[in-house]
This record gives sequence, structure tokens and C-alpha cells, in this order.
Amino acid sequence: MKKLLIATFCITFFIFNTSRAQSDEAVIKSLYNNSLTQGKSYDWLNYLSNQIGGRLSGSLNAERAVKWTKEELDKLGLDKVWLQPVMVPKWVRGGKEYAYIESASGKSTTVNICALGSSLATPSFGVKAPVVEVKTFEDLAKMGSDSIRGKIVFFNRPMRPDFILTSNAYSDANDQRTKGAMEASKYGAVGVIVRSLNLRLDDFPHTGNMSYGDLPNSQKIPAAAISTNDAELLSTMLSLDEDLKFYFKQNCKQLDDVLSYNVIGQITGSEYPDEYIVVGGHLDSWDLADGSHDDGAGCMQSMDVLRLLKITGIKPKRSIRVVLYMNEENGMRGASKYADLAKQNNENHIFALESDSGGFTPRGFSFDCSEAQFNKISGWKTLFKPYLIHYFEQGGSGADVGKLKNGTTVLAGLRPDSQRYFDYHHAENDTFDAINKRELELGAATMASMIYLIDKYGTN
Repeated sequence: MKKLLIATFCITFFIFNTSRAQSDEAVIKSLYNNSLTQGKSYDWLNYLSNQIGGRLSGSLNAERAVKWTKEELDKLGLDKVWLQPVMVPKWVRGGKEYAYIESASGKSTTVNICALGSSLATPSFGVKAPVVEVKTFEDLAKMGSDSIRGKIVFFNRPMRPDFILTSNAYSDANDQRTKGAMEASKYGAVGVIVRSLNLRLDDFPHTGNMSYGDLPNSQKIPAAAISTNDAELLSTMLSLDEDLKFYFKQNCKQLDDVLSYNVIGQITGSEYPDEYIVVGGHLDSWDLADGSHDDGAGCMQSMDVLRLLKITGIKPKRSIRVVLYMNEENGMRGASKYADLAKQNNENHIFALESDSGGFTPRGFSFDCSEAQFNKISGWKTLFKPYLIHYFEQGGSGADVGKLKNGTTVLAGLRPDSQRYFDYHHAENDTFDAINKRELELGAATMASMIYLIDKYGTN
């Protein structure tokens, strides 16, 4: 009898888990089918990119994007949609930048540059000075003030091509953009030119934010990015003529902070309404293009997650929010505001997923969580296998959701194929024509599937 009871229990347990798995497989299949046959992320992104355009924090287009995304979320019949006020910096680029290389003989060659975000302008007549090429801050220290004072520092450290994850190559090279002007100024430099953070050779300069740290205004120097083709040209010309000069002019300006908003929509949970699951991206972008990959794609995918859950007939047990953060690119004010208010209101966020790596083919997720939480989530990996989603790794999430880090909330990032992302990142070719509809919709379905599983089974 005892053996019979044990056998019966095992069979029941097997049937229960098999049916549960089949049920999850069926739901996830429906989410993918709905995204690929009646998805909205691509059409939404078309409007955001081509009818609104680049959305730098504090700009009119950022304001238009806030208004439009709230209207679209209102149409979805969510339980709640609202705007969360946040003060953001307002930096304006001004007229198009201009630069040239001048040889000792007086011959000039124009090159492609763009001001780095938060940089100050050059004097009205521009800056022209001799150039010193370096790759690291250690190079600056070795050269010292005597070799740098009165010159333009040219940071020319390429992103490393041997990193398979291109985000690692970006992180490895990023300090020259973010801190280059601050470090060069300490040695008396009059300006900084930084090689664009891009793995391929092209003519597009890539912007991005930079910081002066605690430098007094009198020591701040203008900073610009130069295209990779022109960085190669400048380096070659310097090797042949150490006496050449570089000229650049930019007209950017930092204005007073202005009021903007995070855009938030919510489906309230039926069983655990005080447990929150967040999916989102950042609504702002740089101003050189329409920001389709960075991060219009992530925002539209996140909006579609809630729509896909609704049309698939999923009634969440926990409250699910889409959060479109403002000011990720040059301040992180939106993410900080959301996290601060969540803490003040004692909101229990159990999971937060961000899409901010472009609209390319999804490969999986990275998770910032405990070992036990990661082991539980990894158990769902087989459910994603039919969609070629194999990348489940511990470590890393996203810049915006990272503000919710508290030791218990699971933070995650969608990980698309990364090989082409930095061809477009922060450059004027980050436009809607670089988006593949099917890849974008696969990403939305992948995110919706993870949100469905987290809602059903929790994180602990």
C-alpha cells in the first residue's frame, strides 16, 4: 500500500508539473504569436521616431513624446496612467559644429565632430591649437603639464574588437569620453577631442554625456567627439607632422533645469496589488537623430508588453507597470525620482526589467539578483528555447532600473544581439530605417513572456 501511495504521488506530481509546463508553453506561444501578427511596437516606434524625432531632456520634442505616450497608454484601457514630475537638465547643442586639421604648411582638411553632452561651447571664434594624442589617463600623467598646456588633447583609444559582448568594449573605452575633459584640464589643455565609441570605421561622430566633476568654471574646457574615420586620419597626420593644429567650434549651452515627466501605466494585480513588477526604457534620446534604437525601441517594446498581456487574456496577480523614464542620457533624473518615490511610498518592487540595448534580435536576459533567485529564474530557460533565447546570465541589468537596487528586488536587462548596436549608438544614423520590425517584435514578446512568468511564480 505504501509503495502504491508513493507511486500515485509521483504520477500526480509529474502530471501536475507537466500540465503546468504545457500551460506556460501555450501562453508564451500566444504572446509571441500576438506580437508577431498584431504587435504595436513597430508602428508606435515609427510615429515616435518620424513624427516626433530626437527627444533630448528639456526639449520640445521630449515634451511632445511625454504627451503622446501618455495618450497611447490611455487607449490601452489600463487601470491607471499618470505622469510623474521630475526636474531635468536642459542642454542645447546650438548650431552645427565645425572642425578642421591644419598642417604645418597651412593646408586644412575638414573633419566630422559633434559636441559631447554637457560640454560648454568654445569661444565664439573657436579653438585652434597644437594636438597631443593619448590613449589613457596614464599617458596624460606621463606627459605632464609642460607637454600638454595650451594644447588640444586627442583621446584615441578604440573600442576593443576582441570583446564578444560589445557593451564590455564600450565600458572599457568610455572613461575617455566621460572624464577626458576633466582629466586633460588638470594639465592645462584648452580642449578635448575624443574618438567616437564605435566599433566600425565611418564618418558619424557619436555624442554622449561627459562630466567636469567638481572643476571650477574657469577650468572647464570644451569637449567633442570625432568620427572613427577622422580619428584615424588625425592620428596618421600627427605621426607625419607633429606640428599640425586642430580647430573646432561648437555652440552648445547649459540652461536652467526644466520640468519634465516619467510616463507610467499600470495593470493592478488581482491577488497581490502591492507587489510591483516594472518593465521600461528611457523616453529621452540624444538630439543628433530620432533615437530609434536608443531607446525608442525599448520604450515601445515595454508599452507593448502590457498590451500583449491584455490581448492574450492574462490577468496579472501582481501589479505590472510600464515606466518610460526621462533623462537617462544626461542625468538619470527620471530613474532617481521613480526610485525615491517608490521608497517613500514603501512600494514593494519584486522585479524590474529594462530594454536599453537596441531593437535587435533578442538573445536572453542578464539578472542582478541573488543566487537563489537566479537559479529559480534559470529553471524557465527551456520555455524560451523554441525562440532561440539561450542567454541567461547573472550580473548586470539596466541603468534606470539599477536605481531600484536594494538587495531583494530582481533587476534584469533584455539582451539583444549586440554586434551592431554601437554602429548607431548616440549618432545621427540612429534612425527608424535601422529598425527591423520582426526583431523588435520578438523582443517585445520575450519581455512579455518573462513578465508573465515572474507574475505567476514570483522571484523567491
